[in-house]
Amino acid sequence: MLVVFGRGVQLAGGRWSLTAGSAERVHAAVDYVLGRRDEYRAGGRIPRVIFTGGWAEAAEGAVQPPDGSCEGDLMVRAALAAGLGAVAELRAETRSRSTLENLLHVAEEGLLTGYEFAPGRPLGLVTHPWHLPRVRFLAGKVLGLRGAALTDVPVPGGGRRRAEWAVYLAARLCFVGVRDAAALRRRERTVTRLTGMARRLRG
Repeated sequence: MLVVFGRGVQLAGGRWSLTAGSAERVHAAVDYVLGRRDEYRAGGRIPRVIFTGGWAEAAEGAVQPPDGSCEGDLMVRAALAAGLGAVAELRAETRSRSTLENLLHVAEEGLLTGYEFAPGRPLGLVTHPWHLPRVRFLAGKVLGLRGAALTDVPVPGGGRRRAEWAVYLAARLCFVGVRDAAALRRRERTVTRLTGMARRLRG
């Protein structure tokens, strides 16, 4: 199973579409699964690929996209267009506005139900390399999965984001000792509010 993390949507000319980063993550998931289809067939397995994302831009006050145009929806459509639906079961999580919410909603919506993850059968995490440390940390908090129970599927391209290191450190500090979903959400809201204040002060 793979969980694919979104990288935003955009509105241009009255049409919603994936950002370049989101499209790169879809392509990486497609390449990963198609490259292993013989292995899946031999094992009698149909992999599940979960595309996650609502509208991350909500933190900046962006309006919610209409039904069918949230990030997870658009990612599934792109994956179907690339032929992934022929070899994998595709699911979408479309309510989230952050990486933490991606994982919380995937768990709450039962998208992992019936699967057990271990070093021999890990959960794949599809995102850019600079994002993976935070995703792994949050997967430990939300899903209780760590180490070899997770496998990285790094996405080529996307550049480097220096600010992500600060976000990762902030997450580790913010979520110390917290595992409960409600408490995680409260802590994230606090960090988002403080981050916004800091941006306004700098600007």
